[in-house]
Amino acid sequence: MALQNIGASNSDDAFYRYKMPRLITKIEGRGNGIKTNIVNMVDVAKALARPASYTTKYFGCELGAQSKFDEKTGVSLVNGSHETAKLAGLLENFIKKYVQCYGCGNPETEVLITKTQMVQLKCAACGFISDVDMRDKLTSFILKNPPEQKKGSKDKKAMRRAEKERLKEGEAADEELKKLKKEVKKKVSSTSKDGHVKVSSTQKKGGGGGSDEDRNSPATSQADEEEEADDDIQWHTDTSVEAARQRIQEQLSTVTADMVMLSTTEMEKPKVTSKAANGVKTAVPPEENVKAVNGNTTHEKLVKEIKANLKKGVAMNQFQSFLGSLPGSAQEVMNALYEALLGGVEKGFEKEVAKKINYIAAAVAQGEGSQLLLLRAIEEFCKKSSPSATREVPLVLKALYDADALEEEYVIEWYKKGLMGGNKGSAIWKYVKPFVEWLQNAESESEEE
Repeated sequence: MALQNIGASNSDDAFYRYKMPRLITKIEGRGNGIKTNIVNMVDVAKALARPASYTTKYFGCELGAQSKFDEKTGVSLVNGSHETAKLAGLLENFIKKYVQCYGCGNPETEVLITKTQMVQLKCAACGFISDVDMRDKLTSFILKNPPEQKKGSKDKKAMRRAEKERLKEGEAADEELKKLKKEVKKKVSSTSKDGHVKVSSTQKKGGGGGSDEDRNSPATSQADEEEEADDDIQWHTDTSVEAARQRIQEQLSTVTADMVMLSTTEMEKPKVTSKAANGVKTAVPPEENVKAVNGNTTHEKLVKEIKANLKKGVAMNQFQSFLGSLPGSAQEVMNALYEALLGGVEKGFEKEVAKKINYIAAAVAQGEGSQLLLLRAIEEFCKKSSPSATREVPLVLKALYDADALEEEYVIEWYKKGLMGGNKGSAIWKYVKPFVEWLQNAESESEEE
């Protein structure tokens, strides 16, 4: 069977790994009953990871002819006589609209239907969520005949929870095993010190009395004790001025030590301005205070850079690399991103988040703890914004949860830490509480099922 690359833009790439069979058509019947039979439609649709009924229906919609796909026999028919090249061109348009990712062009996508009856494509390669044009005729057919999901989101999340529980149980078992080993080693060492365990001269020389394990056990236990003792030691260096002076004096002569300590003390003193407006000298703040003062300016710079990048309309994979190249910690970058996306909005935060969900999903896909960073960024944004931003937080969280940008375990963890932390008096927890309770109830129902 002749194969070709999926997508016309990749036709010249000899090493492209996504391939599909070429269309094979056959004209059947005569007169008004003439039909075009697409012989290998099942194989083509399987290579595109789409139901064969979608491609058959798309041909009918674009050609203005009746089309039918038989699920039992796998026969795909389109009324009328149509050339293979024309159908291949229509199949290329179908691939661009309903198969390839709008961000990276990868055909490894999955058809999603949102709760608002919108058709989307979720890319497994870059995480980009593409919005399909709902004015197309095929979208109504897809809504009536949704694709079979491999596994529901609840099943996937339950599997992830079970995997994490297994990891925790394994870690707990390892800790218990280490404790048991330590207790055994302590007993062996105590008995050897008391003189209850004696080693014969033949065993020391490696003679025939006793097995290999008996001969090697004292040496191995002693080595393990030394390793355990080294593990228990916590190394610490005193960095105070007095300790530094003492170390320098031990290594250098008296004159050179005084010279070195004089230079260090001068560096530690705050700089004093020679003149002031009222004639009184004032001390210049140290570098740490300057960094604290300039903290807001660095945040504003990050927000400006992200806004400038958003205006360019870059692809999601390039946007991820751009976020990774920004200076500052991951939390600072996430705070700046959220403010750049929703800064200046007074009402309707949920709608704005739904519009810009792709950028948030790209940021969350960077690391395992990025969801907690996003939740802390939302909390930080509510401190600076109007009270309406705090009231709409549960709606925002619901939108992010429906788009698989947030998982319930991270939302619950963030909520519990917030109630226990220093910001427990904030109004955000009062508004988030019903949403968290809804998540916990849904989780318990799924576990019961």
